[in-house]
Amino acid sequence: MRAMTVIPGKADSAKLGEVADPPTSDGSVLVEGLLTGICGTDIELVSGAFGSGRPGSDHLVIGHESLGRVLEAPAGSGFATGDLVAGVVRRPDPEPCPACARGEWDFCRNGEYTERGIKEMDGYGAERWRVDPFFAVPIPAELGHLGVLVEPASVITKAWEQVDLAGRRSWFGPQHVLVTGAGPIGLLSALIATQRGYDVHVLDRVPDGPKSELVRALGGTYLTDLAELSVVPDVVIEATGAGQVVFDCAKLLAPAGVMCLIGISPGPASIDVQLDALIRQLVVRNAALVGSVNAGKRHYADAVDVLLAADRTWLERLITRTVPLSDWPSALVREPDDIKVVVDLQA
Repeated sequence: MRAMTVIPGKADSAKLGEVADPPTSDGSVLVEGLLTGICGTDIELVSGAFGSGRPGSDHLVIGHESLGRVLEAPAGSGFATGDLVAGVVRRPDPEPCPACARGEWDFCRNGEYTERGIKEMDGYGAERWRVDPFFAVPIPAELGHLGVLVEPASVITKAWEQVDLAGRRSWFGPQHVLVTGAGPIGLLSALIATQRGYDVHVLDRVPDGPKSELVRALGGTYLTDLAELSVVPDVVIEATGAGQVVFDCAKLLAPAGVMCLIGISPGPASIDVQLDALIRQLVVRNAALVGSVNAGKRHYADAVDVLLAADRTWLERLITRTVPLSDWPSALVREPDDIKVVVDLQA
């Protein structure tokens, strides 16, 4: 069958590969792959920056943002032929560590976890894939192809959970939220903030186009310069991974404010900052900086709820380009108005 493949650790090895049918060891639910989303992680995998295939394999099927239709499912699995489904990305380590033993594999302590399409497991970027029922997420039929947004949205529902947990150190009643970066992750962060009733400001370098339109359609304020920010943010969702942006925003946090770091810069960089002064500001204001990556199973269910509550027309505008599987490497080349690019696994 056809699949999106790379050679782990080898740059520019992305190709349309022919691979064997998925092994039953991947799970008892057989799925017809419909769509997979492309994100920065996939671009880094293709660059050879990281990634590892199944033990003994010389390739890796990538694709961790998934949507498929069930072809076969055993009785009692909770799934039936024709159901839409997405797959959880991370699997707990086999030991397991204390976090994985409690179902919090996104907080794995020993690094022995595996991840579909990233680390030691083939991903969902294939015409067919298998998944264990426990790691399968039911997608309501009314979401349709927008179910491909569940995985990126799960990253954000986890991030907001972390913000809430940090905020509970004391009285916490956030009003103003700053989101940095208006890619899919930043825009979904803004969506959740507006659903919570917060005043939302989104910072991005692009002066106009679909990103600014989507922010304004949410009722948010779109900024291209941090100097334009007219409020003191109680929460910052940082989705760029740019050191200077992190530093500048951390200085702006309100007392007991929370900044959640969910972006990772693709390359090494250094900035000259007065870190002692920043530490003083953070300490005297009881501010918290929290890192968040990946998602647990419950965050996928939360993501489904977020997408069901959103305006469908707004969500449709997030997906700006669909590329056929036969030409999937073209999805890695960003076009000027790209937000979320997806691959049609049956084309």
